[in-house]
Amino acid sequence: MIATELIEEINLLLQFDLSSSQVGLKIHSTADASVIAAAQRLYEKGLTDHVDGGYLTSLGRESAEYLQRSMTILTSKPELPVT
Repeated sequence: MIATELIEEINLLLQFDLSSSQVGLKIHSTADASVIAAAQRLYEKGLTDHVDGGYLTSLGRESAEYLQRSMTILTSKPELPVT
């Protein structure tokens, strides 16, 4: 079972736009407490450059790329073999 806190971090990482390294996230003080806490944990793990989101570090970008690829694979409809 995946811990709720980890799912919150994954969801936040999936929100980053990887098409440009100049696009970040800003978590406002009015956001849900669980989102604010997830942003704090990502910062503490070295995945973002600011406690309130900011930009992905190189490790954060790599993590987000893997997560987004995994989500694409897991949510795509499998092709059935032709018989």
